[in-house]
Amino acid sequence: MSLLTAGCPRCPLPVARVGVDGGWSCPEHGPVPPLWRPDRPAYEGFVDHLGLAAGFPSYLPWPLRPGWEVTDFAVVGEHGSARATLTAVAGTSELDGPVELLIVAEEAGVGLGARCAGTGGADPGHELGDGPPTARVRVESQAVPLWSVSLWAGTAAADEWDRSVVVGEAHGRWLWLVIRPASAVLLLQEDWGLRDVSGFGPSLVELPFGQTGTSW
Repeated sequence: MSLLTAGCPRCPLPVARVGVDGGWSCPEHGPVPPLWRPDRPAYEGFVDHLGLAAGFPSYLPWPLRPGWEVTDFAVVGEHGSARATLTAVAGTSELDGPVELLIVAEEAGVGLGARCAGTGGADPGHELGDGPPTARVRVESQAVPLWSVSLWAGTAAADEWDRSVVVGEAHGRWLWLVIRPASAVLLLQEDWGLRDVSGFGPSLVELPFGQTGTSW
């Protein structure tokens, strides 16, 4: 039995199977590919996540810094047809105290990154790529430039503004990084590297898992 439950990739609402083809539908967004997420992050659920996301990368900062933990993960799609993944880690930095980082890799139009970032639409805005990048991260052996994305003016909660959002393109997919607090974006200047951990195998048994952080 899977330890993951289905929801909408673009909002927190649950989804239900509909129609003769057994597709999924959200009350707000209509037909959507399901987002699968654990009730609590743990190794067993992460194994299910990697199996469901087979063929699609699941990125983590690697090596994970001492004291940092995996606090959430999700995959959009079904077996053999994943369209997006999310991983979240949390720890502390000397300058910023508690820090949370969400990493979303997705195909165009999925909308998971925009949901986590609190921006409008499904994909980054047209201003992406204008001017010099805000930061760069290493994704496997590729140096990926990332640009800041403006937050959606419709965001209501004041604490939703206390984050930085940077987006780039890695291996033909959008790569979103959502960082809280906003000042912690400076951590990306410290030669951060992301690795696809889907092929790490038994070494993931020692991966530390913690409580789910900020809701998205």
